[in-house]
Parts: sequence; structure tokens; C-alpha cells
Amino acid sequence: MDRGPKKKVASAFTLIELLVVIAIIAILAAMLLPVLSQAKEKAQRIACINNLKQLQLCFHLYALDYGDFMPPNDFVYDITSMQPIPGNEGPSWCTNVAPYSADLAGITSALLYPYNQSPGIYKCPGDQSTLELPDGTKLPTPRIRSYNLSQSIDGISYVGQISSYVPHYSKTSEPRNPGPVNLFTFIEVHQDEIMDDQFGIPVVTDWWSGENWWDVPANRHNQGCDFAFADGHVEHWRWKVPKVISVPRGNVQPLAPGELDDFNRMEMGFRQDFSD
Repeated sequence: MDRGPKKKVASAFTLIELLVVIAIIAILAAMLLPVLSQAKEKAQRIACINNLKQLQLCFHLYALDYGDFMPPNDFVYDITSMQPIPGNEGPSWCTNVAPYSADLAGITSALLYPYNQSPGIYKCPGDQSTLELPDGTKLPTPRIRSYNLSQSIDGISYVGQISSYVPHYSKTSEPRNPGPVNLFTFIEVHQDEIMDDQFGIPVVTDWWSGENWWDVPANRHNQGCDFAFADGHVEHWRWKVPKVISVPRGNVQPLAPGELDDFNRMEMGFRQDFSD
């Protein structure tokens, strides 16, 4: 008896076919992930550069409002006492202690905030560091700042021996050596080194810590770092040697093997002496 046309039964994947499909997907994923990772890193670097441009614009607007004077860079923190060094409590462009505080008042109550009321421009999007306790215990709260202002910019107000070794400019019309196109302003700082608002570096060869880092630049953008300059432009530099912190926070760090070229390149972006 004819029961009508028979239904076709779809055949299932064999185990070998399934394994081939999985292998192809894995290969495609392996090809795509590096590309996606590179795209993400590039986007973060572009955002970081934009942050620095915004901070530098705030810098210039402040100088326009205050008779050509650069923003005060006057918040230096003593890790031993866990307090600002006397005479260096601010006011300043920023008073946030990056590794220990996420209180936005260190940004919103500081001197540059009126010119751009977006706290996000103080932090690189690639900076995934979190707060920590003074003993180094990590906390889950994200930090709010990734940048410092060069010691050459209206900094080091406290008196004493160090003042004669750390020359700085007070007005935007003053920079000569280096000039505005080569003078660092805002610097992206290594997350294991950042503390107060100044980025310092020895600039005199007879200083006791010559060829040692006082502060260490960031290393988060393809072994590189972003910088703003006094003329308003921003640059990305790639390091010859990765920047790895080898000493406790707040201590002078010796240069790693092969790191002198990176150090000298940075040193030339700071004011060298008081006579220029």
C-alpha cells in the first residue's frame, strides 16, 4: 500500500565534521583577537592623547586668566608621614594622592577644574590600576588619575637644598632651554610610581641621584607613554626598555640595563638650570 512520499531525514554532523568546524572557529578567533586587542589599545591611546590635550588647554586658559603665570604645581606628598610636605599642600592644579584616594575633591576643588569640568580627562582609559593601602594591599576601587605635571612647571616651592637643583619656570613666556616645543608639561606616569602631582627627574649631573628615576613614566601603550608640551602639542613615545618598578613606591629607582637612552631623552624635556 502506497503511504505517500517518504520524508527525508537530515543527517547529523559527524564527530570529525564537528571537530573541523570547532578548529576553524578557533583559528579565526586566534586571528581576530590580536587585531581586536590592537584596536582597543589604539583607541585607548587616542583617548589618552585627547585627555592630555584637554589638560594642556586648561593650562593655557589658566595662564590667560592669571597674567601669564603657569598653574601652581604645589602638592608634594611625603610617603613616610602620609602627609603633604609642609609648604606644599596647595592650592595646585591637582591635590589627589593617586594610589590612595578616589575623592574627586582633589580634582574638582583644584585650579584647572573650572576650565574643563570632566574628571575623566585626568585618567588614561588604559590605566586599570586600583587604589591600595599604604602597605600595598590592593583595593577594588579604580583610581581617578594617571597624569602628573612636570617639576619644571611652577613647582618645588619648599626651601632647602633641593630647590637649587630643581629649576622651574613660572610664566609661559619664560621657557628657553628647553623651549615650549620641547618642554614637558603633563606626563603619563607609571601606575606603580604615581603619587602626588609633580613628575620629577634629576637634571644636574652632580646631583646625588643622577641617572636614577625620581618618578617613572608610564609603559601601558605598547611599551610607550604620552606627553603634553608647553606649546600645546602632544606626543607618544615608545621606550627602548620596558618601564618596570623595582623599588618601593616613593624611592629613587636605578636605571635598568639599556635604559639610559630613554632617561636622557626624557631629561632633555625638563628645565636644566636657573641661568637660561
